[in-house]
Amino acid sequence: MASITIQASDGSGSFSAFVAEPKAKPAGVVVLIQEIFGVNQAMRDTAAWVADLGFIAVCPDLFWRIEPGIDITDKSEAEWKKAFELFNAFDQAKGIEDLKATVAAARAMPGANGKVGTMGYCLGGRLAFMMAEQSDADVNISYYGVGLDGLLGDLGKITRPLVVHIADQDEFFPSEGRAKVVEATKGHKQIATHVYPNANHAFARVNGVHWDGRSATIANGRSAEALVAALG
Repeated sequence: MASITIQASDGSGSFSAFVAEPKAKPAGVVVLIQEIFGVNQAMRDTAAWVADLGFIAVCPDLFWRIEPGIDITDKSEAEWKKAFELFNAFDQAKGIEDLKATVAAARAMPGANGKVGTMGYCLGGRLAFMMAEQSDADVNISYYGVGLDGLLGDLGKITRPLVVHIADQDEFFPSEGRAKVVEATKGHKQIATHVYPNANHAFARVNGVHWDGRSATIANGRSAEALVAALG
């Protein structure tokens, strides 16, 4: 299992990131942003898919400040309990700092072409949206991010492409909030917001309990096109 070590920008230590490599390089890099289950098999499978698309996939361990090496699933009540404990203890501002450090490291990786995007799921979907507003990543893709309606005040800061995938049955993101995001992003030159009918939160989680093959395939196709356009 390939991984790299990244130094935290605040000098508090270092964290690891899982890496999957494409057959051909140089290549663009996609920083994958984990869900509340850590860098687990679903994220490693997603990294393999990104590498198959021809990009270097880098998935940092964002829970390292709480507990390094979290790797759980969505299959048991105990794991969900643990996941929500981690989510509640997670400092999102520090997470953004760590993601910015990851993007900077990714630009300079051997075999990288200097272009880097982010793609996140669930908690990671929220962080990808925040990275669109706060970082220099070349493209950002948000899958079923939670609480995005609280981030709409900084839409004016988005100068690179942002793709937003919203599940219209998302149990963790109320319909009023989703509607606000759709309305606020309408007409924004850099933002493409897509709503997936009859899809629940985590419809694209590989082997997840809410997997929806149709929605996942359409969303993943849109993501692939955005990544190719931005990262080469």
